[in-house]
Amino acid sequence: MRFEGTADYVATDDLKVAVNAAVMLRRPLLVKGEPGTGKTVLAQQIAAAMDAPLIEWNIKSTTKAHQGLYEYDAVARLRDGQLGDERVHDIRNYIRKGKLWEAFTSPRLPVLLIDEIDKADIEFPNDLLQELDRMEFHVYETGETVKAQERPIVVITSNNEKELPDAFLRRCFFHYIRFPDRETMQAIIDVHFPGIQKVLVSRALDIFYEVRDVPGLRKKPSTSELLDWLKLLLAEDMPLDVLQSRDVRKAIPPLHGALLKNEQDVMLFERLAFMARRER
Repeated sequence: MRFEGTADYVATDDLKVAVNAAVMLRRPLLVKGEPGTGKTVLAQQIAAAMDAPLIEWNIKSTTKAHQGLYEYDAVARLRDGQLGDERVHDIRNYIRKGKLWEAFTSPRLPVLLIDEIDKADIEFPNDLLQELDRMEFHVYETGETVKAQERPIVVITSNNEKELPDAFLRRCFFHYIRFPDRETMQAIIDVHFPGIQKVLVSRALDIFYEVRDVPGLRKKPSTSELLDWLKLLLAEDMPLDVLQSRDVRKAIPPLHGALLKNEQDVMLFERLAFMARRER
């Protein structure tokens, strides 16, 4: 089955090509892009489109690669041994399966999401090289080898917080999700807000892209933040003339807390508005 996007997810042509190429090659699809451009949602939509189970492994700064394979709880076994629990005689009772184990042994071909891999230690991707390449690993405590009957569809996301090793990159199919242009953004809005007033969307998009273009902005608003802002504008029944007369160089946008996410950016807009008033 080819991925063509879904009713809830607008996929550009180059993204469709990347997904289908990775699926055909059964290479991990490494997806980079600005936060809020739909990298994590992409894996969810691939699973939905292909009617496949989704297995999510959310990476944190403390996550170690072996946790994706399995963990042996020696402390629990020691405690049960002291209490005379019969479970202690079978070491398998203390093996906790990781997300890769789940994906390798899934009865149906799954989509495995390794989310925000760049949050982990720099050695994390290298520690997964062999397992992702061979699609198997050894469980030393039980002596068994866990091997995938069929390579799962693997989607790996990164926010570019740190560089990934070359050896890891060679094993992936790479795609960078560019920030949506106005036409694509209009299509995304239509999916989330069918029937929304076109004039409102047009002016909201004007302001949104003007905000993103302001020099010195520390965090540019993302797609998800635009959708939140539109939802607030609709909920507050914001008069259209408030947006039509709005110039981001002269005044801070209404309900700006949905678009601007730190005090430095708010202060930047306040200074711009102050300077614009002085120049009148």
